[in-house]
Amino acid sequence: MTQARLFTPVLIGGAVILMLSFAVRASFGVFQIPIASEFNWPRAEFSLAIAVQNLAWGIGQPIFGAIAERWGDRLAIILGALVYALGLVLSAFAINPEQHQLLEILVGFGIAGTGFGVILAVVGRATSDENRSLALGIATAAGSAGQVFGAPMAELLLGHFPWQTVFLIFAAVILASLMFLPLIRAPERASRAELAESMGTVLMRAFRDPSYTLIFLGFFSCGYQLGFITAHFPAMVTEMCGAVAPGSLLAGIGIETTSALGAAAISVIGLANIVGTIYAGWAGKRWSKKYLLAGIYLLRTFVAAAFILTPMTPATVLIFSLAMGALWLATVPLTSGLVAHIYGLRYMGTLYGIVFFSHQVGAFLGVWLGGKLYDAYGDYTLVWWVGVGVGAFSAIVHLPVRENRTELQPA
Repeated sequence: MTQARLFTPVLIGGAVILMLSFAVRASFGVFQIPIASEFNWPRAEFSLAIAVQNLAWGIGQPIFGAIAERWGDRLAIILGALVYALGLVLSAFAINPEQHQLLEILVGFGIAGTGFGVILAVVGRATSDENRSLALGIATAAGSAGQVFGAPMAELLLGHFPWQTVFLIFAAVILASLMFLPLIRAPERASRAELAESMGTVLMRAFRDPSYTLIFLGFFSCGYQLGFITAHFPAMVTEMCGAVAPGSLLAGIGIETTSALGAAAISVIGLANIVGTIYAGWAGKRWSKKYLLAGIYLLRTFVAAAFILTPMTPATVLIFSLAMGALWLATVPLTSGLVAHIYGLRYMGTLYGIVFFSHQVGAFLGVWLGGKLYDAYGDYTLVWWVGVGVGAFSAIVHLPVRENRTELQPA
């Protein structure tokens, strides 16, 4: 039986693993300029590596979800951490774009094994119906907490070590997260025979449901926007923002360069999203999840459009980061909660993992197009407006979703 308490050991352990995994994942944009400068690569080359990472993450998510449901959550997390660390270690020795792009497949699969698909599913199963939406929000917010210190920590370490050494340090951080694995004790899973008998029925029922297709399509823009901003916003701020004024408040707290401002912006997004995501989880219990999702995507559209239409200054960067941060991962507890509500908890990891693939296809395009269009036009304006458009699309496609629970019977 699920526990009535909100802060179960499963939630605490899962939140810490998510936090450390996403701290590393959120830092990759900080490495873009150092790596590209050292090897004299076009911006599109490193962008493609991060885009491949996001796509591999999306492909790996339903795979690791299925591993967790068949053989155990702990095994999926251990495999994910080992693959994640191996990808980082090997990437530290890569010397050409093709090697980086190939090795980011390992990193992407590692993120899948230590990320939302596995952790949110086990948290959902270990939490009572009353607390589930809020627990999913708290677990998601833990990923944002990692983002708060991930990018600034990378920036700090790069001031003392070459980027290759920082990759090795981050690999050790991922392995250290497994110390919290003993806390992951979810309720007893279904037998292997039972899973094998009915997973196909569950998947086919979902695939035939237009609401599942709409949720799948709607998650695309979330990935596009998050992927682009995480990978390119630090570089965008470094190159396009007005200088930080000497003696200003920012300079007084150690943000003296636009490079530091770019890393700080990712941190501010993560900090604001801790509040935004927990609130989204709380709100998901009380109001329609589909309307909350439509509202979040609509607000993202307005925030992104206002930012690109306004001259970029350190102040507007921070204002945008606060506003976008409040909406950043707020879609995750609502989307995962919507999948669990309509289709049940039993195969939540696999079903949410498939939906998350759409998110990562969007992330792939956001990251790759960011580098490609930057090399072609010298700035990020066009790819930014594409993000505005897909955000409006997601706001619309969630409106017809039917939130009625679908009864899934074994085959």
